[in-house]
Amino acid sequence: MATFQTSQATLHYDRFGEGRDVVWIAGGGSPGSDWHRYQVPHFQRSFRNTTFDNRGIGRTSCDRPFPWPIEDFARDTAELIAGVCRPPVALVGLSFGSAIAQQVCIDFPQLVRCAVVMGTGAWCTGWGWDFQEAEIEFRQTGGRLDGLMGVTHYAAMLYPAMVLGDRVLWPHLRAQLLAWMDSGENEASFIPQWDASMRFDQRAALPSCDVPMHVIAFAEDVQAPPQDGLELAELAGNAEYHKFDGMGHGSIYGHTHEVMNPFIEDVIRRYV
Repeated sequence: MATFQTSQATLHYDRFGEGRDVVWIAGGGSPGSDWHRYQVPHFQRSFRNTTFDNRGIGRTSCDRPFPWPIEDFARDTAELIAGVCRPPVALVGLSFGSAIAQQVCIDFPQLVRCAVVMGTGAWCTGWGWDFQEAEIEFRQTGGRLDGLMGVTHYAAMLYPAMVLGDRVLWPHLRAQLLAWMDSGENEASFIPQWDASMRFDQRAALPSCDVPMHVIAFAEDVQAPPQDGLELAELAGNAEYHKFDGMGHGSIYGHTHEVMNPFIEDVIRRYV
C-alpha cells in the first residue's frame, strides 16, 4: 500500500510481483483492489503488477472540482506510470478503465507497450448513453442502488443469464456483489466517474494512435455491446479485435477469469 502525488490527485496504489510492468485500470465504481482476487494471483508470478484507485474512489483523493474529463483520469494514470513504473508498460482495463487506458495510449503513447481493453468502445452513444444518463439522473434526484436491490440490478448488467441461473456459482457472486454494495464505493464515486464515462469521445484521435491495442468484447455484454468494441478496433491505428462468447461485462470477476487470464497473459507476452 502506497501513495503517489500527481499534479492533480493523490493516488493510492498497490504493487505485486516482479518483472515487466503491468498496470491495471479499474472500471467506474470499482477500486483497484477489484483486480486482487481474480487477476493478481495469476499475473504476479511473472510480472510486476500495479493496481490503483482512480480519482473519486477508495483511498485516492482529488481536490479539483467536478466535472473530471477522461483526459484528467488518463493524466493521473500516466503520471503514476512515469513515477513508479519502468515504462513502457502493459495496460489492462475494463469498462471505464478501458476508456482511460485508451486515452493514455492517445495522449502518452511513449509510456505504453501494449493495451488490453475490455468491455469498451470509442465513445458513448445509444444504449450506453441512455443507461448511464438514467443512472446519473437517479442519483441526482436522491436515489441509491445498494443492498440486495443493488446486487440484483448490477448482477444483471455484469453476468450472462446462464451464470445468474447457476445455483452453485451464483451464491459466490452474490456475496461478492453484496460486499461491493456494502462498501458504498459505487454510490460515492458514481456521478464524477460515470459522467466522464458517458461524455468521452475518442473517435477523432484513435486513427493516429499506433500503440498496439487488443480490444476484447464479450458477446453477452449489455453495458458495452460487442459492436462498440468492434468500432473501436476498426478506428484505432493498430488494434486487434477479440470476441468471447458466453461472457458478460463482469465475467472476468469470478466467472471466466481462468479463461481470460491466460489469454491476456499471452497477449502481453507478445510485446515483452
